[in-house]
Amino acid sequence: MKSLFSALFLATASVGAFAASSASAQEAVVEAADKEALFTSPDPQLHANKQVVYKIIRDLLEANHWDRAGDYLTERYIQHNPNAASGRQGVVDFFTKVLKVQPTPIPDKIKTPVVFVQAEGDLVTVAMVRTEKDPKDPSKTYTTTWYDTWRIKDGKADEHWDSAVKM
Repeated sequence: MKSLFSALFLATASVGAFAASSASAQEAVVEAADKEALFTSPDPQLHANKQVVYKIIRDLLEANHWDRAGDYLTERYIQHNPNAASGRQGVVDFFTKVLKVQPTPIPDKIKTPVVFVQAEGDLVTVAMVRTEKDPKDPSKTYTTTWYDTWRIKDGKADEHWDSAVKM
């Protein structure tokens, strides 16, 4: 019985050691080679939904043209990010009054490092590369994934989720 216990203990310890060593190993998260293609679909409704999200990223989040928010966000825009209030005006105020972003020229293509775009029904999720400082060695960085999901209603984003935490 003692040898069975020893064998189980060693096996468990080995698995634990492997898990601990592999937990620090990681494949880098990389952006898609053709991210523009990710915002298209042969399904007309999914294509339209993806295009709304593309324009939110390009015109609002990258170029800071929050004066165009009414083109892409419903008035009631439900916000699940803990830093911005719900309602179109709440998110506009967050970016323009809290973060104090200034408009820049709208680019032809987005710069955001998109990994994948998934659309199902009225939801569109965009996963992006996020680079963070390594807490064990601040001179190093690692990549992880950030996501944003929007619910599209009548051609505009009506609800939003992301992986933000309080600032």
